[in-house]
Formats: sequence, C-alpha cells, structure tokens
Amino acid sequence: MDEQALLGLNPNADSDFRQRALAYFEQLKISPDAWQVCAEALAQRTYSDDHVKFFCFQVLEHQVKYKYSELTTVQQQLIRETLISWLQAQMLNPQPEKTFIRNKAAQVFALLFVTEYLTKWPKFFFDILSVVDLNPRGVDLYLRILMAIDSELVDRDVVHTSEEARRNTLIKDTMREQCIPNLVESWYQILQNYQFTNSEVTCQCLEVVGAYVSWIDLSLIANDRFINMLLGHMSIEVLREEACDCLFEVVNKGMDPVDKMKLVESLCQVLQSAGFFSIDQEEDVDFLARFSKLVNGMGQSLIVSWSKLIKNGDIKNAQEALQAIETKVALMLQLLIHEDDDISSNIIGFCYDYLHILKQLTVLSDQQKANVEAIMLAVMKKLTYDEEYNFENEGEDEAMFVEYRKQLKLLLDRLAQVSPELLLASVRRVFSSTLQNWQTTRFMEVEVAIRLLYMLAEALPVSHGAHFSGDVSKASALQDMMRTMAFLDHRGLRHSSAKVRSRTAYLFSRFVKSLNKQMNPFIEDILNRIQDLLELSPPENGHQSLLSSDDQLFIYETAGVLIVNSEYPAERKQALMRNLLTPLMEKFKILLEKLMLAQDEERQASLADCLNHAVGFASRTSKAFSNKQTVKQCGCSEVYLDCLQTFLPALSCPLQKDILRSGVRTFLHRMIICLEEEVLPFIPSASEHMLKDCEAKDLQEFIPLINQITAKFKIQVSPFLQQMFMPLLHAIFEVLLRPAEENDQSAALEKQMLRRSYFAFLQTVTGSGMSEVIANQGAENVERVLVTVIQGAVEYPDPIAQKTCFIILSKLVELWGGKDGPVGFADFVYKHIVPACFLAPLKQTFDLADAQTVLALSECAVTLKTIHLKRGPECVQYLQQEYLPSLQVAPEIIQEFCQALQQPDAKVFKNYLKVFFQRAKP
Repeated sequence: MDEQALLGLNPNADSDFRQRALAYFEQLKISPDAWQVCAEALAQRTYSDDHVKFFCFQVLEHQVKYKYSELTTVQQQLIRETLISWLQAQMLNPQPEKTFIRNKAAQVFALLFVTEYLTKWPKFFFDILSVVDLNPRGVDLYLRILMAIDSELVDRDVVHTSEEARRNTLIKDTMREQCIPNLVESWYQILQNYQFTNSEVTCQCLEVVGAYVSWIDLSLIANDRFINMLLGHMSIEVLREEACDCLFEVVNKGMDPVDKMKLVESLCQVLQSAGFFSIDQEEDVDFLARFSKLVNGMGQSLIVSWSKLIKNGDIKNAQEALQAIETKVALMLQLLIHEDDDISSNIIGFCYDYLHILKQLTVLSDQQKANVEAIMLAVMKKLTYDEEYNFENEGEDEAMFVEYRKQLKLLLDRLAQVSPELLLASVRRVFSSTLQNWQTTRFMEVEVAIRLLYMLAEALPVSHGAHFSGDVSKASALQDMMRTMAFLDHRGLRHSSAKVRSRTAYLFSRFVKSLNKQMNPFIEDILNRIQDLLELSPPENGHQSLLSSDDQLFIYETAGVLIVNSEYPAERKQALMRNLLTPLMEKFKILLEKLMLAQDEERQASLADCLNHAVGFASRTSKAFSNKQTVKQCGCSEVYLDCLQTFLPALSCPLQKDILRSGVRTFLHRMIICLEEEVLPFIPSASEHMLKDCEAKDLQEFIPLINQITAKFKIQVSPFLQQMFMPLLHAIFEVLLRPAEENDQSAALEKQMLRRSYFAFLQTVTGSGMSEVIANQGAENVERVLVTVIQGAVEYPDPIAQKTCFIILSKLVELWGGKDGPVGFADFVYKHIVPACFLAPLKQTFDLADAQTVLALSECAVTLKTIHLKRGPECVQYLQQEYLPSLQVAPEIIQEFCQALQQPDAKVFKNYLKVFFQRAKP
C-alpha cells in the first residue's frame, strides 16, 4: 500500500495528505485487485492504525457492494475466509476494536450475507456462531452483524429497488424456515448468560430481539420463558429501558385481535403486580419515558383490536377490548399529567385514539365523562410554559415544547368533538378566574388562559367562523372572555418586548378589520392613542421607534380601516384622513430636501429608506377603500391627490433612484385603482421621469404600470400613449441592444424578462382596442415594431414570450388583415407572419413536450386560423402553391394541412398542427 497516502487518513493530517488519501481510495476502488491487499492486511493484522483498518473495510465494502459479480469463485471464497479470519482474531485481541471499526465490519458482513446467503453461504449464521460461541467480544460482533442485516432487509428508511425488495422477502422466508429458531435460541442464551454480568451486550441483544420480532414468528418470543426473562430485566436498572423498548416491539407486532388482547392483558397484569403502574413512586424519568411509550403501544394495540372486532361484528370480544382499554385510562392520565413533557408526549397517541372511540359511542357513562374532563384538565395544565422557558433566546428545548404544544392542540380539537359544551365551560372557568386578577397572576397562567381561548375558537365547530352568533350561551361566554383583551397599552403596542409589540400590531389590525362595524364608538379615542406610533422616524433623530416600519404599515392600515368604515359623514372622514396623512407629507418634503443635499452615501440610503416608508404608509391606508366605500364617496380624493403632488418630485431626484422610484410606482398603482381618472393628469410627467436613465429592471417594473393604465382607461389615455409609445420603445430597445458578457447569466435573464414585459405591453395595447396607437407612429416605426414581434415569435427560445407574440399577431391580423386594412399589411402577413407560424415550431428549441411551448403552438394555430378567416381562399392558395412547396412539403401533406385549416372547429386544427410539426421534426 501507499504508506504516504495512508498518512492522510488521520483526521489531524493536513489537507494535502487528506487529498492524497482520498485520491488513493478512489484509485483502489477501481483497481481490479487492490481489495486483495486490503483483505490480506485485515486477515494478517498488518496495521495497528484504526483509520487504516477502517479504510481497508471501506475498500472491501465497495468491492462487495458494486463489483462482487466480477470476482471468480476463488476470489469470493477469499473474501469469506478473510472476514471469518478477522472475526476469529477478535476473540484473541487484548483490546476490542473501536466501535466505528466494529460497525463497519458488521456492514461488510451484512452486505456479503444478502449477496451470498441464498446461493453460496446458507450456513452463514452457523459459521459465525461456531466462531463466536459465548465469547463477549464475539457476541458483540454477532449482534452488530444481526442489526446490520436487519437494516439491509427491513429498514424502511433505506430505498430498495423492486429487485432488492423481492430478494429481501426471499431471504426472510428462507431464514424463517432454516435458522430463525436457532437465532432465537442464541439470543436467549446470550440474555441468560450476560444479564447480570455484561449490561452492554444484554442491551444489544434486547435491541436485536426488538428489531427481529416484527417479522419472525411471535410465538418464539411471546412465551413464558422469554417474557419472564424480559419482565425480570424490567427490574434491573441498567437493562430496563431496553427491556421496555423490546416489550413495546412485541406488543406492536401485527396479529389476531383477540390474541393481541390476551397478550396485552397478560403483560399488564404482570407489570401491575410487579408495581410498575405506581408512577408516583418512580424517579427515573428516562425509564418512565420508555414505559410511557410501552403503555401507549399497549393502549393503541387494544384500540386497534376493538376497531377490528367492531368491524367484524364480534360484539362480545369488542366489549371485552373496550373494558381492557378503560382499565388503562387511569394509568394513561397519570402519564399524561406527568411534569416531564417527554413522558407526557409519549402517551398522547393512546389518549387521542381513546377520545376517538368515545366520539363513536352514542352515550357516555359517568366514568367516561369523568375521563374526558380529566384529559381536558391535564391538557390545560400541560399547555403552561415552565419557568425555564427562554423567550428571548429560544433553543432546542423551547422548540421541543412548541412541538409538544401542537400535539396537545390536537387533543383539544378531539375533546371539542367529543364534548364541546364541557370544553367551553372548562375554558370559560379557567379564563374568567385567571383574567379577573391577571395583574397579580403569573404570566404563564395568563398566557395559557388566552391561548386556550384562541384554541377554543379554532376547535369549536362554527358556522362560517361566526363565533359571536347563533347560540346565545356560547356567544356570551366568548364575549365575556374577549372583553378583557387590551391592545393599546403596555400589554400590547407599548410592551417592553419588540416581539410582542410586532405581533400586537398585526393582531390589532386583524381585530379591527373583523369587527369594524362595532368599532364606531371608539374610533377617535383609538386614533388619538396611536398618534405617536404613526410618526415617521427619520434616521438623524436617534430616537428608537417603538414599532418597526413593517409594524407601522399595520397601524396605518388599521387607522385607514377605522376612518373609512366609520359612520361619520364624508367631511369628517376627509378631515380625519388629512390629519393622518398631512404629517407624512410634511415630513416627506423636508426629508427629500435633505436627501438632495446629502453627501454621505450611507446617509443618502437611510433618508431614501425613510422616504420610501412614508410613501408605503400612505399606500397602505388606501387598502381600506372598497367598491362600497370608494375614495370619492368618502370625500378623500383631494387628500390623496395632495399626496401624489408631494411624492412625485421624488422621481426627479438623481440620488437613490431605485428605491424612490419603486415606492412612488407602487403608490401610483394604488391610486389608479382608488382615484380612477383623477390620477390621469399626473401620469405623463411621472412616466417622463421614470423613463430617464433606465435600467432593464426599471423598465420591467414600469411597463405593468402602463399596462394597468391602458387596460383600465383605454381610449381616455390614447393621446398619452401615442405620445409616449416611441420614447418607451426606444428606452426598451436601447437596453436590449446593450452589449453584455457572453456568460453573464443575470444580464441574459434581465433581458429575457424585459423582452417579455415589452411584448406584454404590445399585447395590452392591441387587446384593449388601441391598435391606432401603433398605427399612428409612422410607417417606419410600425414596421420596426412588427419586425420585433416576428423576432420574438421565431428567434428567441422563450415559449412564454412566443405565446404573447402570436397573440399580438393574431389580434393585428384580426384588426388590420381585412381588405380595408393599412396599406402593405397584407404583404407583411404573407412575407413574415405566415412564415413565422412555421419557422418557430420547426426550430430545435421549440420543445413540443413542454407545456408552455404547447400553449405557444396553440396561439400559433389561432394566428393561422385568423389569417384564413380574414384572407379566405387567397390564404389557402398561397400555402398550397407558394409557401408550403418552398419548404419541400409533400403534396398530399399540403392537401391534408389546408383541409385541416379550413375546418370550422379551431380545436381540430390545433390538434392537427401539433401532429404536423411532430412529424416534420427529425
């Protein structure tokens, strides 16, 4: 071996040596006979370095896993002998090998087993048992090999091919026939020999029994001698956790429902008589967590038996199963209420399934009702945060508690299905008693009372979320509880924790929106009390605002909702809205002047940020308006027009253009919706500023604004569109024609997105009945625009843009393709549009297996149909006599194509066109 390369296996070796070792490993993997060197090194114990031994096993592992079939019979025999020799050597070693080496060796044994057991090594287990006998080191390796084999055969986390799955099933069947009884006997002997002298080996053996019991004959384990031994282990401190897990696997084994019930009941009787049900006397929480899992398994197994018996109509045995379940409920409750959350969490499955049974019963006994109440009280108690919970720096323990709470929430939901009245009464009692003296009550108890109210609202069945209507008693209970909530003081928006303030801002906004009709008496009071929270915080004042700008958005929206939905007359609404927005406008003007004079780039950025927030806040207030409450009806048009006049000068600011333009553009989008035609006088100058010094991204974001105006106002904006059409196109073409590095992916993507936006703009113009905007640009410009659309349809491998281009072309043909269309357009149709409909789909990049491309082809079909519709027989004649023959299309195919085109059903032609191009492409 390359001794220098082997030095790199040491974790402390430098990177050069490590690289060399990796390269050497790769070299040995592909070498046909390197594995023999490793096999020899292992058999003869050539190396004492643990990392080299591990390395040798890795090379052998690769050989067995990937290249075993390439070996001769003699070479395969050599690998078997090497492993057995290594195993024999372990019996004599003064010190056992490191755990990681033993595990790797076990993996190699397991791989060889699944490869050879059915064919060349049927005596695999007998050979190994004859070597290890009851030697503790040998037994340790034997058990590790068994676990590795179970992992190969049964582990659901390992993905197997169907071939491997079939092989594994055959191996298990063969093992059941040939050797499982012998293996079980060996396990019994190991447990009996080492239970008092070697806890590590005994625990390993219990783990093996637990793993194999799922697929071997249960009677080999579920018998007096084995179960008595396992129960004995339950009383030995170092073994009982593993014994618990082993019993859990026994209980979990699928079997006949009556047999399962008998097994569980006999286990329970023995455990109870041995004192294991006395939970309060047990101090070992780790053991109790395992015991809780065992009880959960027993409970759920009984419930599965009950369900099967009910389904089979065996009422007598089903009644017995239910009785058996009921006798475990007291123990279940003890575990559920335990102060350790792991112990409690492990029993929740049983608890949930028990409630599911009760839900199916028509009448509950007094005891069952008492059980439901006990579960409810346990859930309420366990939902409470403990003293150690760290809210400011949540770690793993906190995350686990949050997950545990989610499990408890599922229990609460199930309780609501079993007994909604009891749940409502219980929560009301807890809530009322806690909140009456909340100032002197511990935070955790107040939080859980509020949490229960929240969970109650989600758990109770209601009509479309109408918690406050219908049942009077329910409504009054909920309203009693709601009345004590506070948002505006130190408990909410002015709380010492930023997290609480932030959450309150969002929840207060939700609260006001939900109950806006009931808010009228409190509007002015609320607006006064939140006044200081609405202040724009400029960077230089050094004052740390209570709320972040994101939180302030919610407060501005809340203020808007209160004003717009109030019962005040329009004049009062206008005055309140002006009071809300005037401070923003005044601050905006001052900050914009400061920005123009600012020299330092960091200061410029923070001022621009603040200006952007001001525009965002004003935008957010407009979200309160609706079709029923428009800006005009509320008398607020003038206020928002003043905002527009205040904000638009920011567009001409040469500094921090991106952020300022983005904010003002968003505001304009909102104003087009809210102010309608009143916004139109502002659009031309805003557009002029936004088209100056543009980048691809600016244009991409500006075009949707123009599309929105075009689609909304149509003919009203025709003069404006005609005026700005070519300036906008020049700006777009200028950016698209800028040279970029060949492999600059982001520049290429930006251009692609801009091209899409440009075609979307043309689609909006033509689709809004505004084709005269294009027609009036002069013949040269019109042709230039049309050529770009043809290019978009044919030259760029972007199916989304291609689809848009064909939509534009078919619309233009529909508008201009008749006898009275613009001069020269008919020629353009035959010279450019018809060829585009063939050249685009014939390109190699036009992938007919791609969904977007198929949509583009569909629009291409529409374009051809529209040409035929407008030009009639002339179009068919051109295709038959000139264009299709120029593509060397066979005469019978030309005939077929023209017949499909003339079909009245457009869908027939669309389907045909796809087949036509599939045949045409090599």
